[in-house]
Amino acid sequence: MAKRKSVSIKDVARESQASLTTVSLVLNKRDWRISPATRERVLEAVQRLGYRPSRMAQGLQAQRSGFLAILVPQLRHAFADAYFGELISAIHDQARESGYKVILEVADETYLAASQHVEIFDRHVIDGMLCMGVTNRDVYLKDFEKGDRPVLLVNNYLPGLVLNSVRCDYVEAGRLAGHYLREKGHRHVGLIHGAQEVQTTHDLRRGFEDAIGLNAPLAAELLEDGLYTEEGGAEAAIRLVRRHPNLTALFAGNDKMAIGAIAGLKSIGLRVPEEISVVGCDDMHSAAFCDPPLTTVRTPIYELGRRACERLLDLVFNRAEAVQEVHPVSLTVRKSVAAPRA
Repeated sequence: MAKRKSVSIKDVARESQASLTTVSLVLNKRDWRISPATRERVLEAVQRLGYRPSRMAQGLQAQRSGFLAILVPQLRHAFADAYFGELISAIHDQARESGYKVILEVADETYLAASQHVEIFDRHVIDGMLCMGVTNRDVYLKDFEKGDRPVLLVNNYLPGLVLNSVRCDYVEAGRLAGHYLREKGHRHVGLIHGAQEVQTTHDLRRGFEDAIGLNAPLAAELLEDGLYTEEGGAEAAIRLVRRHPNLTALFAGNDKMAIGAIAGLKSIGLRVPEEISVVGCDDMHSAAFCDPPLTTVRTPIYELGRRACERLLDLVFNRAEAVQEVHPVSLTVRKSVAAPRA
C-alpha cells in the first residue's frame, strides 16, 4: 500500500489561496489582523486536507517573540530623515500586516561595544533584524555572516561578506542618468556623490561613468562629496562650477544633494536648467516640488522597504535559506535638465 503523502503548510496556502505568512499567523493564533473570511478559509483548508503541524515546528514557533528590529546608524536626526523615514514606514506597514511589531535600535558605539546587536537575538527579544544605512566600515556585521540569525541589509551590500540583502540597482541608476545627459548633449559633467564608504556610492558612479561616454573614470576635480545633505549638495555644486565654469550638468547621488545643488547654483546667479542642468537620484516626494521640479532616477524606496521586511520574514520562517535581490530603477523626467547652451 502506497504511503500517503504528508500535507505541508504550502499545500494549505495553495488550497486556501492565502500567503504562507497568513496561514502561519492563523495556525499560531496570531491572526488578529486577518479578516474573518480569510481565517475561515484557511481553517477550512486545514480541515479538508487533514493538515497537522509538526511538534518541532510548533516548538520553534513558541520561541518566537513577534518582534523585528530595525538597526539604523548613529546619525543626527536619523528618524526624521526622509529616506530613512520612508524605509521605516514601509517596514512597519509590512510587519504590522504580518502580525509583527517593530523595535528601533541605533548602532552607536556603546550599543555595538556591548554586543547588543547579538544579545538582542540571544535573549529572544527579536526574531529578525533589518540593517539600514550600513557602510563598509561596519565590521560588526561579520557577526551575522554565519547565517544563524535572520539578518538582512536594506538597500546596500558589503563586498566580501555573505549577508542577505534587498537593494536597488544603483549601477543602472547611474547609467540612466548618464545616458539621459549624454542624449541631451552634455559632455562636461560633474558628480556630487555620497559617502565613499557606502558601496552603492561606487555602484552609482561606475554606472554613470560607463554611460556618460568618457571612456575613463571622472577626474578627481569633477567629483565632490555632498555628504548626502542639502547643505552639502549646495556647497559641492558651488565648488564644482567655480573650479570648472564650463560644466553644463551635475548628477547628484540623492535628491537631497540635488535640491541643495539647485539652491547653491541659484545663489551664485546660475539658472537651472538654462545655464546648467541637475539630475538627482531617489525620486523622493519633495523632488516634484522644488524649483524647477527635479529630473531624477526613481529608486522605489517604499516598495523596497516592504519587500525587505517580507524577505526577512521568509528567513525567520525558514521559507528561504538566503536572500539576494536587486530591484529595477527608472528615470523620472521633469524640468531640471535642458540641452547645453551652444
